[in-house]
Amino acid sequence: MTAAAPSVAPVTDPATDRAHIARLYRAHLSSGRAVLGTVLGGMLETASEGAWVYTEDGRRYLDFGGYGVFILGHRHPHVTAAVHRQVDTHPLAGRVFLEPVAARAAEALAARTPAGLDHVHFVNSGAEATEAGLKLARAHGHTALVSTTGGYHGKTLGALSATANPKYQQPFQPLLPDSTAVPYGDTAALAATLTELGRRACVIVEPVQGEGGVRIPPPGYLAEVSRLCRTYGAFLIVDEIQTGLGRLGAWWGMDDEGVHDADVLLVGKGLSGGVVPVAAMVATTAAYGPFSRDPYLHTSTFAASPIACAAALATVEALDREDVIGRAKALGDQLLAGVRATCAPYTGGLVHDVRGRGLLIGLEFAEEQAVGELILELVGRGVLVNHSLNATRVLRLTPPAIAREDEVRLFLAALAESLRVVATRVG
Repeated sequence: MTAAAPSVAPVTDPATDRAHIARLYRAHLSSGRAVLGTVLGGMLETASEGAWVYTEDGRRYLDFGGYGVFILGHRHPHVTAAVHRQVDTHPLAGRVFLEPVAARAAEALAARTPAGLDHVHFVNSGAEATEAGLKLARAHGHTALVSTTGGYHGKTLGALSATANPKYQQPFQPLLPDSTAVPYGDTAALAATLTELGRRACVIVEPVQGEGGVRIPPPGYLAEVSRLCRTYGAFLIVDEIQTGLGRLGAWWGMDDEGVHDADVLLVGKGLSGGVVPVAAMVATTAAYGPFSRDPYLHTSTFAASPIACAAALATVEALDREDVIGRAKALGDQLLAGVRATCAPYTGGLVHDVRGRGLLIGLEFAEEQAVGELILELVGRGVLVNHSLNATRVLRLTPPAIAREDEVRLFLAALAESLRVVATRVG
């Protein structure tokens, strides 16, 4: 008689064991992040491609979030191939000799920025781009910072001084002195502030506030901000870290209002191609003078690394070759109309407003609770979206421009089902 095989406990891979990874988060990363991950189902994201993110158990999720990074989707083949080639040859530079990939990436980006913004200072993140811009302004004597309420420019100390949200600022006070926040969209308030500050002012503004809840200013707002800065001699930084590179259906949000006289343009998120983190501060010749004359005045060990610049160069090439800007505008118009139609039965009740430009769309709810509930319902239906850090009642969509028609239909169907469920619980 053959003996029965002994029962053997299944062997789990620590790399994809949810409980083990959650323990590691609690022990070494963030207990709060571990809790949030558990609330969302405890899944581990382990792969991605196109508009999709995959979890360790083989499930896939349509990524209409990603905080504005994935305008080209995940692992775009042109960007990925360029990065692979760079890894195989020279991923990081010794910083002694001139490095050709950074030079070519700077040329490609400057060719697509508004006229006059020709000097590119590569960094590793959007917040670092903000810091570089603020330091450059100070080098010219513009030491009084003027930002807008609801604006988001990063959480490093200087950038946080411009991110006018007490929730994030209060624990780290005092921040940069001589900082003022004026209401977004209110040029009269800005004019009054600039009248007082004069040429000491450095104004930083977004064409559309992303983390502020997809707040779209009145027509002509950015052009008037630019005019006021020129009138009073203020330094103007336009933050397009989230809105640039096609996110609004144009290369830059500045383009819609014909603004071509900013001193500095901040670029990030989509510049990575969804593959390697990279951002940039782009400045005029006059503004960039202090950094140009002394290349060691503001530096970072990993800034302008060959691997990051290979991603940036390939991203600009892909945006050009595949008419991603045109696709973003067409898809954005289609998606905004679809979201509005889907939300229409709940408008005036559960849903307060639906607004957007290009592939930056916000759903504002009457109750903050509805955002969290809807995110959970969408995750349960295989869709990922984001909340807005500076507007807790706004759910934000930043889908990739490469999303297909069937993927848009899937999203709208999931949104409709999720809204029906949330409407029974909230409001």
